[in-house]
Amino acid sequence: MSTEHPFAQFIRIIGRGPNLSRPLDEEEMYEAAKMIISGDVEPLQLGAFLCILRVRTEVPGEGAGFVRAVRDTLDVPTDAPKVDLDWASYSGKKRHLPWYLLAALLLSRNGITICMQGTEGHTEGRLFSSQALAQLGVPHAASLQEAAAHIRTSNFAYLPLRNFVPRLQEIIELKSILGVRSPVNTFARMINPFNADHELQTVFHPNYRDVHRDTAQLLGQKHMAVFKGEGGEAERRPHKPVVVQYLHDGAMSEEQWPAMIPEHAYEKDEGMDLSRLPRVWSGDENDEYGVAAAIGTAAYVLRLMGRAENPTDAVAQAQAMWDARDTSRLFDTA
Repeated sequence: MSTEHPFAQFIRIIGRGPNLSRPLDEEEMYEAAKMIISGDVEPLQLGAFLCILRVRTEVPGEGAGFVRAVRDTLDVPTDAPKVDLDWASYSGKKRHLPWYLLAALLLSRNGITICMQGTEGHTEGRLFSSQALAQLGVPHAASLQEAAAHIRTSNFAYLPLRNFVPRLQEIIELKSILGVRSPVNTFARMINPFNADHELQTVFHPNYRDVHRDTAQLLGQKHMAVFKGEGGEAERRPHKPVVVQYLHDGAMSEEQWPAMIPEHAYEKDEGMDLSRLPRVWSGDENDEYGVAAAIGTAAYVLRLMGRAENPTDAVAQAQAMWDARDTSRLFDTA
């Protein structure tokens, strides 16, 4: 008689059918995630586990347990600078340029320290932050230590998931084999490696907003905002009103943000020419949609950080930052 694999218990809990299965509690997911990260599961088990969660949809306790297990593996430098904002970038863009990068630049130039962490390459036909930043001359951090150095130098770091939790990048890349997005895409967004007080999250499907916010609450996140972003990235869709949900010191709230520009200003960008980003930043080219997206995204952060009293005030402050920007250079390289 063969001995049952230790990971089998977790598949059995979530996979026994509609009447007997249940979600993992936080501690069960913590133990399961430790085995996944260390590679102590069979490929067949991992595929079954991920697909069951994907079909059923992850719950906050599972998210919290998974993130805790990941955080326990991180070697964060003890002298790391204080990071104001953790910015997850996991979806990539296919209809518009990543205007949110101009928002991140604008905020970092105004003293807000940002760690943007994310992934790339898991979905064909999308432009990811890593690609865009590389073409803009912004270095990728090769480690948590290097990310800390970049933040000290320029208030901004881009930290690829493969450079601080490579096992999770490997799992995300299973999409081409499984055919569906992995729940790890949801969990990895919430790692917040430098324990920033403020966390910016976005969703493609609105029903995931509650999952992100409730998971953040279980993890003790001080402040977070989650909203439906453009293509799943943390970018304002300026031609649409949007509901932003918040978590502030354990208290949940939500706020309706009005559209910034007319609906007809939205038009799919067929060219996706990255050289337009520095031209728009410098003022050599105007793009009503792109500028509004950058300003609107920066406004989300100002509101999240308590620097604005309401959405109107947040947009006005972000607009003032944009108008006063140094147009002579784009990102400061570390």
